[in-house]
Amino acid sequence: MNDFTYGLAQNLQQALDQQRQAYLAHPVPTLQERIADLRTLQRFVREHKDALCDAISADYGHRSRHETLLAEIVPAVDGIDHVIRHLRRWMRPQRRSVDLRSFFGARNRVIPQPLGVVGVIVPWNFPINLSMVPLTYIFAAGNRAMVKMSENSRALSLLLIERMPAYFPPEKLQFFEETGGVGIAFSKLPFDHLLFTGSGTTGRAVMAAAAENLCPVTLELGGKCPAIVCDDFPLQQAAERILFVKYLNAGQICTSVDHLWLPTAQVDAFVQAAQALLPVRYPSIASTDYTSIIDQRSFDRLCEALEDARARGARVVQLVPGPAFDAATRKIAPCIVLDAPPDSILWQREIFGPILPIRGYTQLETVVDAVNAGPRPLAIYPFSHDARTVQMLLDRVMSGGVSVNDALFHVGQHDLPFGGVGASGMGHYHGREGFDTFSKLRPVFYQARFSTMKFMMPPYGKLADRLLAFLVR
Repeated sequence: MNDFTYGLAQNLQQALDQQRQAYLAHPVPTLQERIADLRTLQRFVREHKDALCDAISADYGHRSRHETLLAEIVPAVDGIDHVIRHLRRWMRPQRRSVDLRSFFGARNRVIPQPLGVVGVIVPWNFPINLSMVPLTYIFAAGNRAMVKMSENSRALSLLLIERMPAYFPPEKLQFFEETGGVGIAFSKLPFDHLLFTGSGTTGRAVMAAAAENLCPVTLELGGKCPAIVCDDFPLQQAAERILFVKYLNAGQICTSVDHLWLPTAQVDAFVQAAQALLPVRYPSIASTDYTSIIDQRSFDRLCEALEDARARGARVVQLVPGPAFDAATRKIAPCIVLDAPPDSILWQREIFGPILPIRGYTQLETVVDAVNAGPRPLAIYPFSHDARTVQMLLDRVMSGGVSVNDALFHVGQHDLPFGGVGASGMGHYHGREGFDTFSKLRPVFYQARFSTMKFMMPPYGKLADRLLAFLVR
């Protein structure tokens, strides 16, 4: 370990020690204290919404202001209101039944209590949403937090590091910039819980590092989320909804539609609908409503995937007029890819960009088998008005979440848990499950003044025989 790495680890450990000492001094904040923390967090977002939008856009090269407001600022502010409305009920001890081994008067309770200090590793694609929404549940559960931002969120990280201390002391909340090696050192800290959002590859490394401390993790990863349009669903409506989600944030969303399954007879009609619809939404890639690709590496990766598909005989259909890409602004025109072979990059890897491969099918069983042959996705998006068809897909295709007859919207429902399964992640937050994730649901048994166990102690006699016979009858 060189001097820089050692110093970095020491600084992070000191920050954790400071927060843990504060937790031990005051381990269970009151309802009023938690609500005050949540209102302070909400006030920060409201008072800095313009600066937050500008910083995120600077980090992207260009990010639609409306997309930042819609997908980051609004969910953070509105989500805090939702949590405050439910927090008193969530904090209330739960009553549980008492079994026959205890006499009348004994009580069982489950008491939600703060874990202590929670670490949060935030990706670049929705850095306010994916920091402030977790913090909402972390603070609601009574914890303290350390937050590590992405290397692609330089401007935003500096803003948070500079301005957040006016709202929260360091023993309650600290933000950290990625300056090289911070992520590795951060994930090795002995947190009481660690939340990571990002790629599966990095998620494996984070989980391995956390395992050294037996630190529990919530991993929000990704995967190739399919939209599945059935032949009974109106094609125009499906196109309007799927294409909105697919090209939001230029496709750089872990729950975006990665690829689309369509009845073979409807593929051409869907392409025509997309060609008519997209130029209305984005007249060109220069539109201020259209977002840049985050960095040069991602831009090059997406261009390579398109070239790989073309080289393998696929047809790329550009959906807006003008150039196919602009290297200076790192913008790639929304496009559909037809006839890409199964071994092409677009079908083998998560796309995370404005490229929509389409595959036709004649039997829905083909789609089920194909999706189940790969890692479990973070979401699936079935489009059908036939309840039996939808239920069949829910029963047979496992995923982290589902939006029926739309895409992505399950993520924005404050009262639904959000999380992956298998390769797409583990654990949940959002809703009651978010509060529970960052709490210790602590079982407590209160024995009555008189207990039947008195008759179950050695030396065992006939009364013990009768009681045991009764209990195993």
